[in-house]
Amino acid sequence: MSTTTLIVGSGFVGRAVAARLAAEGGTPVLASRRLPTGSDAAWVRLDAADAEACARVVDAVRPDQLVLVHGPSDVTWCEAEPERATALHTAAAAHLTRAAQGRRTVFISTDNVFDGSRPDNDESTATAPANAYGRAKLAAERIVREAADTTVLRVSLVYGWEPAESVKWLNFFASCAHRLSSGERVEAPDDQWTTPVLVDDVAAVTAAALTPGTPGLLHLGGPDRVSRAEWAEAVADGLGVPRSRVVRVPKAHGRYASRPTHTCLTSTLLDDVLRPHGLRVRGVAEGVRDLLEAAK
Repeated sequence: MSTTTLIVGSGFVGRAVAARLAAEGGTPVLASRRLPTGSDAAWVRLDAADAEACARVVDAVRPDQLVLVHGPSDVTWCEAEPERATALHTAAAAHLTRAAQGRRTVFISTDNVFDGSRPDNDESTATAPANAYGRAKLAAERIVREAADTTVLRVSLVYGWEPAESVKWLNFFASCAHRLSSGERVEAPDDQWTTPVLVDDVAAVTAAALTPGTPGLLHLGGPDRVSRAEWAEAVADGLGVPRSRVVRVPKAHGRYASRPTHTCLTSTLLDDVLRPHGLRVRGVAEGVRDLLEAAK
């Protein structure tokens, strides 16, 4: 019998998780306020901040397990609306863990729960959010970790292919790729570092983390620690365009001002989770190459 997974959040990551679970023979159901595009998965309308709506959807879908990837993730918006950001993230976490009590649940969190002072945050590193997004996610984490049979999966910066006409802000890779290939220059901070993770790898690890017995807290960062400027230059290399189109700037000069200096994750536990599933996480050069090859 196929396993039904309710995926709350139908954005970039949620759709990738749905595709992965479907490829593995499961039955994913996306839940969000708006009908998603670019997914073949079943969908139900849900305002996750509404407790009664969460209970109705869980009763209707009858999922075997859940993936929670809900809530506003725009760091700049969260900084402007901190109370609203926290309310949305925590309400959904509370309502869904209550409605789906006893079902295996993976909650997708962020590297922004750390203050950015060090490049090697593993599962034992003390949290200290540097921005409103990190504070909102950490508050939701605490709610989820009080529930039974849950894993908080903290994920570093996610990237992948998105069309240029996407209605939302493109992920960093896609934005760089479209602009560089059209001859534009790209400004990228040379003082903000991350451990990027390809969205398909995030989906694969999320699916693996649904396995019972997975640690209650798990970090997922890519194997490469790079500045945004170095990453943009890797995209330029992949496209075969001059690196001179990448303009190195301080993060304080743009929309990255509210990001921690280091949005990096390491793990002491991830290898043991990946090994039984034959998984590995790709580095930046390989990820860029695979994405550009697939886009041809």
